[in-house]
Amino acid sequence: MRTPAGFECAFFYGDYYRGRSREECRLIGNQPPPNQWKPNLCKSCPVPGILRANACPHMTLQARVESSFLGLVRRVKVSAYCSLSQSVVNEPHVGCGMCHPLPPEFDLKRP
Repeated sequence: MRTPAGFECAFFYGDYYRGRSREECRLIGNQPPPNQWKPNLCKSCPVPGILRANACPHMTLQARVESSFLGLVRRVKVSAYCSLSQSVVNEPHVGCGMCHPLPPEFDLKRP
């Protein structure tokens, strides 16, 4: 579904049926204040970019809202885990490197 920032995100849900205006991020969920989700967080959220760059079915994303600079700047922090390689993914945009190996044409070891 399209977020308030204009990106497609599989975790955003908006219910606008018959005048309703219920919006939520199903990845972050209902967190207690001050870490709850607000629609303005979608502007800087990295999740839509990660989903566009890497559609690996084995990668599980976890997100949380972090405050910095005395609570004035709030951002979404994302961590990823690969269930196939059983490891934490350091760069979610790229993946773990084990699920989708490069084709042999790009192998530098071949003569």
